Amino acid sequence: MKPTSLKTKIFLDSGDQNETREVIKLLGFLDGQTTNPTLISKNPKAKARLEKGERFTKEDIFGFYKEVVQEISALIPQGSISIEVYADKNTKAEEMLEQGREMFSWIPNAHIKYPTTYEGLTAAEQAVKEGMRINMTLCFSQEQAVAVYAATLSINKSTKQKNSSLKNVFVSPFIGRLDDRGENGMDLIKNIIHMYETGDRHVEVLTASVRNLDHLLCAIKLQSDIITAPFKILKEWGEKGMPMPDQTFKYDSSNLKPILYQEIDLNNPWQEYNIKHDLTDIGIDKFSSDWNSLLRF
Repeated sequence: MKPTSLKTKIFLDSGDQNETREVIKLLGFLDGQTTNPTLISKNPKAKARLEKGERFTKEDIFGFYKEVVQEISALIPQGSISIEVYADKNTKAEEMLEQGREMFSWIPNAHIKYPTTYEGLTAAEQAVKEGMRINMTLCFSQEQAVAVYAATLSINKSTKQKNSSLKNVFVSPFIGRLDDRGENGMDLIKNIIHMYETGDRHVEVLTASVRNLDHLLCAIKLQSDIITAPFKILKEWGEKGMPMPDQTFKYDSSNLKPILYQEIDLNNPWQEYNIKHDLTDIGIDKFSSDWNSLLRF
């Protein structure tokens, strides 16, 4: 069962409902799940279909995605299930918003994932006004996290939510992809958490792109609101008895370049922040490519 001292929510990062069942059985709990086009393309049913040479129509793939998240939602009814809109570099905010509205209706505990780009933030700003819960993904900098905070300040707190136990807004910094190029992704988590302490706490930090058990333990020690991790890492954590980081825990970042804290005012219009990041662009290209690999045109 969940360690009594664990305040961080634990999510599974997967598009496979069978992994959801296995993690719940192993850990005895699961607080939510994140999905994206890449993970859905790796779902066993999708892979089996592609191996037969059968691709999806656009209608089919959205129908398949809906079925998957509905099954996951039924397994974690009190948790959060993140569903990602399709977005490539040319997708406009209104297109993302239209998808988000449809996806948000699929299940009662959805968070809609928008990319942390100009168009994604434009969509998010309107989405929260409509009462939609969102998860801003592919975040790689403090300024992107500030923009998420500023763009979602207008949340109508009187809006009646389908699942009021869930916070409205998540931001998902991708730590593993920063590590891949020699930067300490865990510094970004620490910096965003510290920066948000001066605000109203309406955005929760969701540590994403977790690559190893030390990432998980470090994020717990930093008191990240949420961590999403792939099946193999949650399995390793569970099989080791769900260890918690104590005072002796040290995260080894000796081979990584530090990411320094920036003093940034949270109260400016979100459009004034520098939200460009090459890793966000690369991530969008990867997700859209994986999505398109499922389709027949």
